[in-house]
Amino acid sequence: MSDQPRRPGKTGKPYRRPQKDPVRMLAFEALRAVDERDAYANLVLPPLLRKAREKGGFDGRDAALATELVYGTLRWQGTYDAVIAACVDRPLRDVDPPVLDVLGLGVHQLLGTRIPTHAAVSASVELARVVLGDGRAKFVNAVLRKVAQADLDGWLEKVAPPYEDDPEDHLSVVHSHPRWVVSALWDSLGGGRAGIEELLEADNERPEVTLVARPGRSTAEELLREDAALPGRWSPYAVRLAEGGEPGAVEAVREGRAGVQDEGSQLVALALANAPLDGRDEKWLDGCAGPGGKAALLAALAAERGAFLLASEKQPHRAGLVARALAGNPGPYQVIAADGTRPPWRPGSFDRVLMDVPCTGLGALRRRPEARWRRRPEDLDGFAPLQRGLLRTALESVRVGGIVGYATCSPHLAETRAVVDDLLKQRPDAELVDARPLLPGVPDLGEGPDVQLWPHVHGTDAMYLALIRRTG
Repeated sequence: MSDQPRRPGKTGKPYRRPQKDPVRMLAFEALRAVDERDAYANLVLPPLLRKAREKGGFDGRDAALATELVYGTLRWQGTYDAVIAACVDRPLRDVDPPVLDVLGLGVHQLLGTRIPTHAAVSASVELARVVLGDGRAKFVNAVLRKVAQADLDGWLEKVAPPYEDDPEDHLSVVHSHPRWVVSALWDSLGGGRAGIEELLEADNERPEVTLVARPGRSTAEELLREDAALPGRWSPYAVRLAEGGEPGAVEAVREGRAGVQDEGSQLVALALANAPLDGRDEKWLDGCAGPGGKAALLAALAAERGAFLLASEKQPHRAGLVARALAGNPGPYQVIAADGTRPPWRPGSFDRVLMDVPCTGLGALRRRPEARWRRRPEDLDGFAPLQRGLLRTALESVRVGGIVGYATCSPHLAETRAVVDDLLKQRPDAELVDARPLLPGVPDLGEGPDVQLWPHVHGTDAMYLALIRRTG
């Protein structure tokens, strides 16, 4: 028993200090970083978990719960906000963001986990007492008790409009995506209700960790000897880690001979590297190389053929990440910090060029769920000139007969086919190459000649790839 005196509260009961729950405190800290600093959870969470483990008393189960609370709250934020809005007497914009974060964590425990109702409410109220104070903790308690009166399906019946009345708004609330994102994904995907629902559901699933064995330095067979390792689906260099697999525990990853890379990204690099080419095949360019995953795979593939890779990245700190990813590559390469729209290299210098352009990232919502709430439709207008400028640079940088790979981690038509179509209208010296044969064994690649991968179909991020040959 504590020797500290206990002061009576207004009710006459002894005052009890709020108890800090390290798991929920860590989850709250991560959510505040995402909200206040526009940080990404996948970058914020690992150092927080590492620090908690170093302090002691924080085990693997604690880390798993904290991770689930953070990612679950972010993924389902739209749905949970609709539920919370039905339980408060003011617009959500008038509720302080830290209070919304505590409420979001509580609602996820109530509606998205198997944590018992009483434990979910009491733990959330206790967290509120620690980080918000007793007054706002009472507000949290009142709201969560209202939320606890129904399960998720029950709440969706109350807060989601019927599909027949407004399909996009219904899907937005039920699957926790902004309406404009639902509309854009549906346009890109085509088809009826089943396909878009499967895609939105896939966006809300926890993605596997996929490793890449860098050719000449590691092999998939080596990585498959790790615990919880499974073969990749499509890439010969891919290995998937089952739930609980830790990339940092893999020796080849620690040594830089392998890396973490989605299989869709691997397929894009492989397709460019294997595209048929007449004449020389000596100089390759990755024109938007940060943070270095595709560049490291391309550099390893180029090394096997005795080809040189130039990896260019505009942001110096990201160029440093590229240099780190390529360190130890056996073949010739160079990493530079340069603006791809004003390149320092001469036109026609390269045989193969990859331009994986900056984009909205709507193809990686499984891995960065907060991006769906951060992006706005007007962001497309900001990216459009840059994407077109980088693709023009790519075509000018490749020799006649050479190949350009235009890639985005977004399926939005404004960032994919619209960009490529504009180039083809302006440049009679460019023609599309059918990319589908260069992804052997991968099903459901559409009518071509470009390729759009999908999480719900291929188990990858929604990567887009168009291969373009310079003809004259």
